[in-house]
Amino acid sequence: MKLRLLSIPMLLGSLAVIGCQTPPGYQAMNSNREAVTRPEQVVDFETLYAHNCAGCHGEHGQNGAAIALANPVYLAMASEADLKRIISGGVQGTAMPAFAKSAGGMLTDQQIDALVQGMEKSWSNASQLGEVKPPAYASTSKGDAAHGQAAYGTYCGRCHGSDGAGIADKHIGSIVDPTYLALVSDQGLRSVIISGQPVQGMPDWKSAKVGDATHVLTDQEITDIVAWLASHRVETPGQVYQH
Repeated sequence: MKLRLLSIPMLLGSLAVIGCQTPPGYQAMNSNREAVTRPEQVVDFETLYAHNCAGCHGEHGQNGAAIALANPVYLAMASEADLKRIISGGVQGTAMPAFAKSAGGMLTDQQIDALVQGMEKSWSNASQLGEVKPPAYASTSKGDAAHGQAAYGTYCGRCHGSDGAGIADKHIGSIVDPTYLALVSDQGLRSVIISGQPVQGMPDWKSAKVGDATHVLTDQEITDIVAWLASHRVETPGQVYQH
């Protein structure tokens, strides 16, 4: 039997054709590699919120351990600059961490912008506020704890108890407990008083009740109430014995 030898040109041509053929599955693998998005490239609001915020602020901005973000009053009170500053640098002394890479976090400035813009687009609603605008985000005056105690008793005691220790029958816990106060800043207390907690039935600053009447809390009343609450903080919260 004679073997048929290929000529050099024919052999080279055959190798060239084989070499140009794509191995099975290679194109799909390469396509998948190109589709991979690096963490710092994610700018989708829902994805960023779910991975960075939902654990504390709730799946849809509500019903979390921290303040509700899906609250038009809160978003009207806190400016975009306030939100960016809080997300970027966190809140010292609380469980709110810094998320900006420049502060040791994992998010880029573009991602923080996407979070802020997503909150505004998804949850802000100026029409719910009416003509009464919320007080400034941060207090501009010094609070008086004695006046705050009186204001608290008038506007808050019916739900939180006359001494702030809560009402067991209503399943409302203490808001003067040192452990709770160690986890929330003065600004956090102010924000909750102004924006309320609609899902839990807590009214905002313009819907405080005095009997059957509605009262709009003044900026100073809010500042004084925060001062009274803050006066219940201790240096070593949660410790039974002091050393």
